[in-house]
Amino acid sequence: MRTRISREEWLRRPLRLPETGPYHPWLTDAGSLTARIRARCGRLDVRVLAQRLARPHPDEAILLGLRAGEVAWLREVLLVADGVPVVYARSILPRHNLRGGWRLFSGIGNRPLGAALFADPRISRAPLYCSRLDRRDARYHRALATGATSAATLWARRSVFRLKRRSLMVCEIFLPAIMTLDR
Repeated sequence: MRTRISREEWLRRPLRLPETGPYHPWLTDAGSLTARIRARCGRLDVRVLAQRLARPHPDEAILLGLRAGEVAWLREVLLVADGVPVVYARSILPRHNLRGGWRLFSGIGNRPLGAALFADPRISRAPLYCSRLDRRDARYHRALATGATSAATLWARRSVFRLKRRSLMVCEIFLPAIMTLDR
């Protein structure tokens, strides 16, 4: 199973393919994904799947400037809209960045990280990048293991947030049920 993704596979703009069309607004909206989902459902819950020290995937480590094999703080959650999982998200914070402003990350529990990120004007966001994940990527399997409806591919986006030159990466993988929120 492949976890290494080259930079070219994470694109600044989604590919112009027929299957990209419905996902395009979700992939390109630079605002808070949490707020966007909350506005389209009656109830949004955050289900924490994991919160621990772990090795990021190689492409994530490169993005965050980590050495090969270095551990980071990993948080995996499901965003659940009206009882239906719509997004699998993973956030990675280099271990040495747990101090200072990012302290909130280790104790956020089942609160949405997006609400905290967009509420603090000191936090800046790098551009969004998107990718289409398939069975060759471990994140694809992890997202589908949440009980989501099977799909040949899953669309994902990610970006890096910075606070005082300390980085936090957030990757959001859209589960097929996200399309029910646009009806």
